[in-house]
Amino acid sequence: MADELSDGLTRVSYFPTCANIASPTVVELNAGILLQWILTPDGLIGFEPDTGDVPTSALASVFNTVDNGRISFSNTMLRLKKQTTGDTTYSTLGTIGVTGYIGIRMGILEATGWASAQPLRVLPIKTGMRRDLTPAENEVRKYEVPLKIWITPNLNALVA
Repeated sequence: MADELSDGLTRVSYFPTCANIASPTVVELNAGILLQWILTPDGLIGFEPDTGDVPTSALASVFNTVDNGRISFSNTMLRLKKQTTGDTTYSTLGTIGVTGYIGIRMGILEATGWASAQPLRVLPIKTGMRRDLTPAENEVRKYEVPLKIWITPNLNALVA
């Protein structure tokens, strides 16, 4: 058994509208902005879900037990590279309160276009206040866009 690599196999898009987050259409996905080329290698931050614990022990228990609680994301954000001209992402997502969707497809070459039946995660987002990061030696100019997951996402969606 071989390990699956991730380099070059992640496609990320911001798209403004989606009729059904369980199955976004190719048209909806293509109406968005592809982000994988301007995201830093560590630029998908906080997109891993966490499951809370619900204590189920009783006073008479001799062992602490728990069950699954709510699923949440924390400190979700995009870390992006500022572009010199025509930076549509900066002007679109760089304003607080922008809503839309982040689509994340893994395991397929990023250059492969969206196509029916491809698995992806769809997260309804609202932007927080953009943070222009402090310049550093030998680095590109970067900024972060905090994201609020404000409607229940679909982590097992399929392209329609």
